[in-house]
Amino acid sequence: MASTSPALDRLVAALKRLPGIGEKSATRLAFFLLGAPDAVVGELGESILRLKQDIVLCERCFNLSDASPCTLCSDPRRDASIVCVVEEPADLVAVERSGGFRGHYHVLGGTLAPIDGIGPDELRIGDLERRVREGGISEVILATNPNAEGDSTASFIAERLRPLGVRLTRIAYGMPLGGDLEYADHVTVGRSLEHRRSLE
Repeated sequence: MASTSPALDRLVAALKRLPGIGEKSATRLAFFLLGAPDAVVGELGESILRLKQDIVLCERCFNLSDASPCTLCSDPRRDASIVCVVEEPADLVAVERSGGFRGHYHVLGGTLAPIDGIGPDELRIGDLERRVREGGISEVILATNPNAEGDSTASFIAERLRPLGVRLTRIAYGMPLGGDLEYADHVTVGRSLEHRRSLE
């Protein structure tokens, strides 16, 4: 967009860096912000500025939270013997939204991608292995996305954990192949967890 205002151009350019936001959406958002009350714009700006300051990684599950350990890890009503392994915090949110899981989580921080230089040491696989070795975990649900990277990561983790005697399961393929948990509806995610399959 080429406007008569460098400030507006800067805002549109900044908004376009957000995922899923193109030129038209960025321009529409910029004009919305221009017409919005100062309080709305101020609250949005303050929230963005504080985001990096207020969010921490949970020391146990590596979810994004405002405290460590997070509220999910600290909740005594959740079953600490079952751990659901997901790729990213957005996937954890998708599983929680399904309402069908009451255990704990482990966020890997991505998937194995050797071509991109992402191996086991770049993910939190060693931390997961330590959690299982500490005891108290009876089942690990591998809920990585049902695509090539997610499947290879799940297989790698299963091989690492199998000698430890923990039950290993994989989410069912109610999830579309090549799909992402983050974008699936809560019913599909819930059924995938409910009908998970054993990896023995």
